[in-house]
Amino acid sequence: MSIDIKRIIAVLCITVWTFGSARSQSSSNEVIIVGQMKNVMWKGQLQGTIFLDTIANKRHLYALGPVEYLAGEILVIDGRSYKSTVVSDRTMKVEETFNLKAPFLGYANISSWTEQDLPAHIQTMPQLESYLDTITRNRSLPFLFRLSGEIGEARIHVVNLPKGTKVSSPADAHKGQVNYLVKNAPVEIVGFFSTEHKAIFTHHDTFLHMHLVTADRQMMGHLDKAAFVAGKMKLYLPQD
Repeated sequence: MSIDIKRIIAVLCITVWTFGSARSQSSSNEVIIVGQMKNVMWKGQLQGTIFLDTIANKRHLYALGPVEYLAGEILVIDGRSYKSTVVSDRTMKVEETFNLKAPFLGYANISSWTEQDLPAHIQTMPQLESYLDTITRNRSLPFLFRLSGEIGEARIHVVNLPKGTKVSSPADAHKGQVNYLVKNAPVEIVGFFSTEHKAIFTHHDTFLHMHLVTADRQMMGHLDKAAFVAGKMKLYLPQD
């Protein structure tokens, strides 16, 4: 191979590497969605479509979704992955592991956040949804966000589908689900927001999909209802 050809190949390699690095950096906040909620709820596609440990870049990784076959919940916060499963109608098990598969999952690598106090008048999930919709009109969708602080009261659930159950509707998918109450506790929440992903990653009546974990990592699940304590909750949005 001539010296000139070697130089050309070297330049091309550097160009491709530089372009790829810049593209990766510019889209680092991009939410990747694997699978779709409606395929699970209506078509019974319960098997995992992604193995979490195969996500190559776990640095500043955030993710949420259910465990395959609807056998628990998944939450990844800043590169640490948690799985919750039902033990009884009052207790659950939360363990840290990437050895998980999910039928649908939303995830992003987010290294920088902008912090603000959640306004005191935002005390419920519908109010939070309206607030996010208002302040992020110019932001590309979907996006992940975080909340951190004290919750007055929250209702979370952990899916717990009996083995062998055939699913062809949301009612089927939620068989065995157990609800838990969290009261007056410091928590972290990772949320997904989009006006364009109903039935894909949010339920048909909301723009939100949120998972909550207590600060002591003893409880974690899909957030259904919340009462935020005025003045004690921080909201974090990905830095543009």
